[in-house]
Amino acid sequence: MLRHLDIRDMLLIDRLELEFRPGLNVLTGETGAGKSILLDCLGFVLGWRGRADLVRQGAEQGEVTAVFDLPPGHPARIVLEEAGLPVQDELILRRVNGADGRKTGWINDRRASGEVLRTLSETLVELHGQHDDRGLLNPRGHRLLLDAFAGLDLGPLRAAWAARREARNALTEAEAALAAAKGEEDFLRHAVAELDKLDPQLGEEAELDTRRRAMQGAERIREDVARALQALGPSGAEGAMLDASRWLDAAAEKAEGRLEAPAAALQRALIELGEASSGVEAALDAMDFDPRDLEATEERLFALRALARKHDVLGDDLAGLADQLRERLARLDAGEADLTRLQEGVGQADARYDAAATEMTARRRKHAALLDKAMAAELAPLKMERAVFETRISEGEPGPEGRDAVAFTVATNPGAPAGPLDRIASGGELSRFLLALKVCLARGNDVLVMIFDEIDRGVGGATADAVGRRLARLAEGAQVLVVTHSPQVAALGVHHFRVAKSVSKGMTTSRVMALSAEDRVDELARMLSGEEITPAARQAALSLLEG
Repeated sequence: MLRHLDIRDMLLIDRLELEFRPGLNVLTGETGAGKSILLDCLGFVLGWRGRADLVRQGAEQGEVTAVFDLPPGHPARIVLEEAGLPVQDELILRRVNGADGRKTGWINDRRASGEVLRTLSETLVELHGQHDDRGLLNPRGHRLLLDAFAGLDLGPLRAAWAARREARNALTEAEAALAAAKGEEDFLRHAVAELDKLDPQLGEEAELDTRRRAMQGAERIREDVARALQALGPSGAEGAMLDASRWLDAAAEKAEGRLEAPAAALQRALIELGEASSGVEAALDAMDFDPRDLEATEERLFALRALARKHDVLGDDLAGLADQLRERLARLDAGEADLTRLQEGVGQADARYDAAATEMTARRRKHAALLDKAMAAELAPLKMERAVFETRISEGEPGPEGRDAVAFTVATNPGAPAGPLDRIASGGELSRFLLALKVCLARGNDVLVMIFDEIDRGVGGATADAVGRRLARLAEGAQVLVVTHSPQVAALGVHHFRVAKSVSKGMTTSRVMALSAEDRVDELARMLSGEEITPAARQAALSLLEG
């Protein structure tokens, strides 16, 4: 609910504070007094795009503050949370317009952009007038309005659409993958066969390279090692040392012990020489290889490296590459079966969506007839009993909300062709159609502040009374603001404001006054008779107020 509006230095207003109440709030005044200025100022603080020259002449800046009550669960709370703004039971919007045209906005004392204000305004205020283009006259929104009237749950239909889209996307991706795989089928089969034939193993390249280097090194040093073994053996150092040992043993008895230490050292040397000979002999045995082994090792090593270069991978990655190519080839081989399964899934998803959309169409047609009947009941008291309102449902593009195109059409006279609201109805007729629609579509909506800007223009007498009574019905449990020239409408308000214009020291200003019960009688009498308030007009005003 809009509770407070504070305007400073905007257009013809120097300073104005207004307190609004629940129910029907009416604003009256002479033509040109400035009633539309209030709406301009409210639209400004809500971030709506409008006229640029809002600052009062001579002022450095204009400012508008609006205070709303936000009960628990109000949709504005979600907008505030998503924008990272404070969420409180009281919502304070303030916006300043500098003389240079710059605009700055605040939401609960936090800076906010005009875009955030506009998003927030959609949860706070709904404006209707003879040039309403924000919903009722826009065919793109008619389906949403019908669904709201019917109270339809679109969740299952949206879920069916999402499943259908997911199934179709999976099929499209599989078809693209299969087409791409078929384009490389020859390559895959050849590459897999080549890799399977070579059968590369993890770490094999390093092992082959080490073996090759060992065999190449052995080939170069084997001759020297063989010579060394021969020099250490019986025909070399070992034989000479054995001869020396025998000679020393023979001479030891006559040497009086002087040869014992040398003989012992010689024995130790023979032992070390034996170990050296055994080690050299073992090394020589290890270097003994078949030249064909070196050739085979080199051949496999070069084959591995060539295949790695061909596929632009490391040698150790060949085994993994083979697995990947086999998997792609397996997907190719299984692709047709997968496509068949996915195509069946698409068919099932289509069938579920078609069933849900068909059911939704039937429910919409049923409630369209109910809406048309409700509109007929509302139009008759508005002196439009000869007009025909029809909700037309035709087949449209499938989507998450179904495949129905909904359009509100009217025929103002029997036998006349039906057409869109804004093309068939005149200004006065259009305002009554909009009001009737709003009464039918907005029942139970106590969240939005509904504003009607001279929606009763062009009607009077009993018709104006019917308009006022429907506005009063809309205001039950909600808040409605009406700018009106009709005394019948104004008399039904629970809170009445009068807008007047005055000139002081060459400066024109607009003032808005909350009217007392006595003031309301005078204002209604003025609206009935003009500037001169007659006793008859005053009595008529009292009659209107008494209902």
